[in-house]
Amino acid sequence: MKRCKRFLIILAGVAAVGIAASAQRGTGSDRFDALDAYSREHRGEALLIVKGEKTIYESYVIGRGGSFPWFLASGTKSFSGAMCAAAIEDGLISGFDEKVSDTITEWKGDPRRSKITIRQLLSLTSGISSGQIGSVPSYADAVRSPSIAEPGERFAYGPVPFQIFGELMKRKLKDRNETVYAYLKRRILDPIGLKPFGWRGSDADPLLPQGASMTAGEWAKFGILLKNGGNWNGKQIIAKRYLDELVKGTNANPGYGITFWLNAEGKDPAGRPRGLMVGSRDDKRQVRGGDVYMAAGAGDQRLYVIPSLDVVVVRFGFFGGFDDREFLDLLIKAL
Repeated sequence: MKRCKRFLIILAGVAAVGIAASAQRGTGSDRFDALDAYSREHRGEALLIVKGEKTIYESYVIGRGGSFPWFLASGTKSFSGAMCAAAIEDGLISGFDEKVSDTITEWKGDPRRSKITIRQLLSLTSGISSGQIGSVPSYADAVRSPSIAEPGERFAYGPVPFQIFGELMKRKLKDRNETVYAYLKRRILDPIGLKPFGWRGSDADPLLPQGASMTAGEWAKFGILLKNGGNWNGKQIIAKRYLDELVKGTNANPGYGITFWLNAEGKDPAGRPRGLMVGSRDDKRQVRGGDVYMAAGAGDQRLYVIPSLDVVVVRFGFFGGFDDREFLDLLIKAL
C-alpha cells in the first residue's frame, strides 16, 4: 500500500522520538501493562481505554500526553457512516438503499452508476474506481470517476466513494443553506462535545476519507456514542437502528460494513484475504469478544468499539508492524 506523503510529513517529527524507551507508564490498572507494552513495542504513541464512560487506562509517549492531537488518516472515514445514519433519521436520505443517482443526477444515464445505492457506496462495493489511497480527489472529480464493476460485485478500498458521498450530502443540504462540515458538527460533533484539532478541506468540502486530527480523548467520544447505540448522557443523538446497519458486512467483503472494519473473515484495504479486519495474520480465527469493530487509519491508528464489554479503545501509532489480532487478544485477556 502506498502511504500518504502528507501523512508522513505531518508525523515526521514523531519518528525522532524513542518510542519504546520514552513512553510514560500508563495510569490505571496494572492488568493493562502487557497490552501497553505490546503497543509501545510496535511504535505505539498513545493508548486510552474507556469502560462505560470512565477512562480506566491511559498511556502516552513523553512530551505528547493526552492533549496531543493525532492525524486519524483513514480513521476519518467512519464519520461518514455516522453522518449517513443521521441524515436518514433527519429525512435527508430515504434509507441506505437509496440510489446515489437520485441526487447525483448525472449518473442516471449510466447503466452501472445509475444502480448504485448509498449502502454500496459507503461499504466500498459500488463498482466505482476507488482511486489511489492517500490521493484524495475533489468532490467534483470523484463524481466523474468511472464504474469498473457491477454494483455489489467487488470490494475496492480507496478515497473516491467518500468524496462522492460528500458531494451527495452537499447537494442534499443546499436548500437548507448548510455546509457538509456544519451538518456533521451540528448533528454529531457538538452534541457529544467532540472538538477536532483540525479537519482538512473546507466547510463546504471537508475531506471525508482522511481529513480529521484529534486527541485520543476526543476520538474516544465518538466511540462511546457508537458503543452506546447513539445515546449520549441520556439523549439519543442518532437512532440505534441506523447505527446497527453500519456493522453489517457485505457478500463482497464480510469483514467491512458501512465505513467500519468488522470481526469477520474478509479482505484488507488492498483486497487480499484476511481473517480479521486488517491484521497481518493469514488464519481465519476471530477475536474473542465477537462484536468488536473498528475505525482504522494508516500508521496503525485505531478506534475499537466492543459493545458487549462496554469498552472503547483508542490506539495511536507510527507504522510499527502492529497486528490487531495480537492487540485485541491481549485486550480481551486483560478485560
